[in-house]
Amino acid sequence: MKTWCPLLNRLPAHDLERSYEDRQGRSFPPDRQEKLLFSRETGELLKSKLNLDDDTIRSICDKFKLKLLCESPDRPPGTSQDDIRMCHWTESIAETTGSSAASDLASQCYYLWKNSRLELLCLTPEVRDLLRQLRGRYKLLLLTNGDARTQREKVEAAECEEFFDAVVIAGDHAEQKPFPSIFQLCFSMLQVEAQDCVMVGDSLDTDIQGGVNAKVRATVWIHRADGSELDGPVKPDYTVPSVLDLPAVLAQLQ
Repeated sequence: MKTWCPLLNRLPAHDLERSYEDRQGRSFPPDRQEKLLFSRETGELLKSKLNLDDDTIRSICDKFKLKLLCESPDRPPGTSQDDIRMCHWTESIAETTGSSAASDLASQCYYLWKNSRLELLCLTPEVRDLLRQLRGRYKLLLLTNGDARTQREKVEAAECEEFFDAVVIAGDHAEQKPFPSIFQLCFSMLQVEAQDCVMVGDSLDTDIQGGVNAKVRATVWIHRADGSELDGPVKPDYTVPSVLDLPAVLAQLQ
């Protein structure tokens, strides 16, 4: 019987499964979480410091989110991602209010947003049970793109390392997904061949294309109902609505 080694993309709590719980076990959908992060913590700070109304605060937060989406992976030497994102807050406040904000206010906004985000990175009981089940039969590796320090903080916040044989943060290496070299590193770490592996992820451009480039046995696309449609050249071998459906896919590959 063939044993497949799933390569899981990013964090099951944040990116694969897209379901969250806070530390008290309350569950929130992603759109609700975004509102909680901005309006409750950061919004209250902006209101108390600048005496702004709710619409103005919402505009500042929307500008910040847009800057995140447009953020370049390349940074000036000696500049951290924290530095860049504090600058996003400074610019968002200035562009909305017409006046520059004190650097300490932008810093407070950033760390409130960041820490609130990390607090939500908690694996649901269902995902924890799934990973335990899979680890009993397969080698599991978590592969994530992104800034090394930021992704490491997410991994630690989600407390998920215990469920994986290895965790690879591509930001520590010369190339990230979808380049084959980062996948070849993963194969080497697990001591397996590409054809022994299944790539699981929610990004067609990096996860699924990367799996194709690396010639893995199969690719599994986690496609949420509110996600992007399959209308490009990248075609996954399997499409499922949730990472919880992965065991059924692996059973078909036996």
